[in-house]
Parts: sequence; structure tokens; C-alpha cells
Amino acid sequence: MGKVAFVFPGQGSQKVGMGREAFEASGAARRVFEEADEALGERLSQLCFEGPEDALRLTSNTQPAVLTASIAVLRALDASFDLVAGHSLGEYSAHVAAGTLRLADAVRLVRKRGEHMQEAVPYGEGSMAAVLKADRGLVERICAEVPGLVEAVNYNSPQQIVIAGETSAVSEAGTKLKAAGARASTLPVSAPFHSSLMEPAELRLRADIEQIAFSDPRVPVYVNVDAKPIRDSASAKDALIRQVSRPVLWEATVRKMIDDGVSLFVEVGPGRVLSGLLVRIDKRAGRVSVQGPSDFAAAKDAIAEVRGG
Repeated sequence: MGKVAFVFPGQGSQKVGMGREAFEASGAARRVFEEADEALGERLSQLCFEGPEDALRLTSNTQPAVLTASIAVLRALDASFDLVAGHSLGEYSAHVAAGTLRLADAVRLVRKRGEHMQEAVPYGEGSMAAVLKADRGLVERICAEVPGLVEAVNYNSPQQIVIAGETSAVSEAGTKLKAAGARASTLPVSAPFHSSLMEPAELRLRADIEQIAFSDPRVPVYVNVDAKPIRDSASAKDALIRQVSRPVLWEATVRKMIDDGVSLFVEVGPGRVLSGLLVRIDKRAGRVSVQGPSDFAAAKDAIAEVRGG
């Protein structure tokens, strides 16, 4: 019998209206939004449901909004899983799902995380770009050759790597990668996430995380920074701190979960980004995306099939 992994999206998956279907259909989902609103002292739910989009795109809003929408869908779905992971910000959702973090603490933490990441680099001085059709060696070599700081920061799939750093260096690396036959496009983000330029944010977040009570997770949490499962609260804190200024090893994380027996990935939350990456990592792996109640039946059928039910 195979294992079921629940995986949670990160920044970039947000959209106006996310979580609303679950909110309207499920008391459990409503309670999630109410708890998040209370934790922040503002109507985060209204921002998720109605926007405006430019406010939702602000990093300090996006992070708690995506987490809250994901957990609302998770609680409304009410299905069992064997292990969890999340892409970047999504790792916080994974820890809420695993019981490592209380929802209110997680919402407040990711609000601070977003603020710290935005403040680490002045607006306009850092950027990110997605690189397609280039292998890891080529991307890393060109990043090393370019003057200024630019680094590979998201290893998402065999053919998708994200680079980040100083705006001028990211631009020059993109030009060189295109000349080498790759595709490169600037991402609509406000800071060079997961690059070493985020080290000031990491230091500030460390102080915030050390003040929060973490529990040992009920199921293994596969973390971005090492692509390995963690099973205790101290390791959870350490991984969340280190991931701020280090690469997201998503492809390696997915492959490790498959090696450890996962046969079905359930993407929980807004968008279908992780399902799309999964196809490129291993087409044989089962996958289903759950954004709201209209997806619940298909997800539960897929889970039952893996369980042998």
C-alpha cells in the first residue's frame, strides 16, 4: 500500500477568491478564517475573498493569506495523510497540518516573515527570474560568472530553476542563459527570496521563531532546505530559519518522498503549481489538486484507492 503526501503551495499561488468556496461550505473552514482574522487583528478573510489584487500581492499579506486559505481547505477536506511538505512558505502550512504549529502562531509568524524578507533588500534592488530548459550545471556556472550576486534559489524540476539576487546580476545572468539556449523570464516579486541577500531577514525571523512554542509533528515533514523528513520540534524550527536564505530543493524533496513510498500527492490550497511541477519530476506519481469542495470527491476517491479501499 502506497503512502499519501499532502503538499502545500507557496507565494505565487495566491488569487482573489481563494478559500471562499470552502468558507461558504464548511464550518471548519470558516473557523480557520475567523482564527486568522483574530490573530492578525484585521479582515484577512476579506482580502482573500475580495482583494484588491495589488494588496493581496504584497508579501506581508500574501504569506498569511495563502497559508490561511490552504489550511481552510485542509480542514474542510478532513482526510488522512501519511506525510507532508510545502514549497517555501508552504512549509508553514505543512507544519500546521502536522500539528507542529498552531494556526494563529503560524499566521503571525508568516506575516513577520514577509515583512522581514521585504525589508532585507530595498525595493527594486533585488529580483528573481525563472529559467527553463537549462540544466543545473549551466545555471550555476553562469550565476558564478556574472558580476554581482545572483544564485540558483529554487530547484523546482529538472527543467525549471529560479535564480535570485541583485537586479542587475539577475538580468545579466538571464541574458547569458538565453544566449546559451535557455528561456528566462523575470518574476513579479518584490524581493530576491531564498538568496543570501535574505540573511538579515533570517536573523530577525530566528528571534521570532524562538519565541513560539513548537510541538513534535504528528507525521514526518519533508523540509525544503535538506530535502529530508524531520520528526521533532527543534529540527522544524531550524529548517524554517535556514530556508529563508537558502535554496528550495523541491525536486529533491519530491524524489525523496517517492523513494520513501509516496504514490499519491494531494496539493492542498490555491493554484495547481505543485501538480504541474510533479508531472515534470515524475509522470508516474499520482496527483490531485484540491482548491475547494468541488475537488473533494476526486481527492477522497484517489486517497481511498491508495489505501486499498
